[in-house]
Amino acid sequence: MANLREVKRHDQSIWLDNLTRTHLREGTLGRLVELGVSGITSNPTIFHKALTESPYYRDALARRKGSEPDPERRYEALAAEDVRAACDMLRPVYDASLGDDGYVSLEVAPRFAHDAPRTVAEAKRLAALVHRDNLLIKLPGTPAGLTAFEQLTAEGLRVNVTLLFSLRQTVQTFEAYLRGARRWVEGGGEPRRLKAVASLFLSRVDTLADQALGALDNAQAQGLQGKTAVALAKVAYQRYQELFGGPAFASLRAAGVRPQYLLWASTGTKNPAYPDLLYVEPLIGPQTINTLPDKTLDALLDHGRVAPTLELGVPEAQAHMAAMDSLGLDVANLGDTLQTDGLRLFSESYDKLVEAVA
Repeated sequence: MANLREVKRHDQSIWLDNLTRTHLREGTLGRLVELGVSGITSNPTIFHKALTESPYYRDALARRKGSEPDPERRYEALAAEDVRAACDMLRPVYDASLGDDGYVSLEVAPRFAHDAPRTVAEAKRLAALVHRDNLLIKLPGTPAGLTAFEQLTAEGLRVNVTLLFSLRQTVQTFEAYLRGARRWVEGGGEPRRLKAVASLFLSRVDTLADQALGALDNAQAQGLQGKTAVALAKVAYQRYQELFGGPAFASLRAAGVRPQYLLWASTGTKNPAYPDLLYVEPLIGPQTINTLPDKTLDALLDHGRVAPTLELGVPEAQAHMAAMDSLGLDVANLGDTLQTDGLRLFSESYDKLVEAVA
């Protein structure tokens, strides 16, 4: 049985990629926190599943229908209750880590993904609604989203940038954080207040890359299948180290600003032919987070092997990415396609969950 605190000894946090009132009410989340889970992520798809499957929302929803005519505000009120409860449960982790860990994420409505000013306004509104120090406001890494991220960072808000699928998108997120952090510090902001993560989605990368590789129908392409996402993560981590360990971040680091951690997202294996911990065991390393759906977390606890693996095989990862380019498969373009698809899926889920509380 894997010990999550052993993962933590390698300076990686394990978060749960699921927030539901069932976990809160039945003690599941409390038990997982005792085992070492130290944060929670959520998204519209997760909340839709929770609201439609858990029995613990019925009475609260009935009360909200009597007092709140707007279905979207009803959803937000229910979600905020869950997020507050989870934040309070994780507050000891937040305090013990001096603000490095113990966070819960809540997402801005996906329809604002291409509207920077509205994203900023919605992020502030949701932050005020939840009113917890260990809240991360989640917004997508679109061009407008990154503009909003920089502005929010410059105003001292804590942010989870989501729906990243390529090295280019991830580096642009890092750069937006650096700009926003400089503005915050230059304006007299408390450096240690800032906290941000960059959520790089993995399994979806392999799904699309494998389709493209399979269409080429040659031996080299077949040999690359199932390896693109892990290679991307390892290469992205190298860029993380270069940026946050180098001169670009030096003055901010000296002032006490935290780096923007990489977070591995979409870590449930979608191809049943692949190992169930494909996006966990090879990616354990310092100053990172892995957020796991319930099934993947269960697999880690049951038979996971814990070792510092993130910086192993970096030359092979770089060679993999170069081989993709040589085959005419631009992983950055695949990432743009995946981000567009991800926004569409989250928007559909968001609309469905608003309908569910109507």
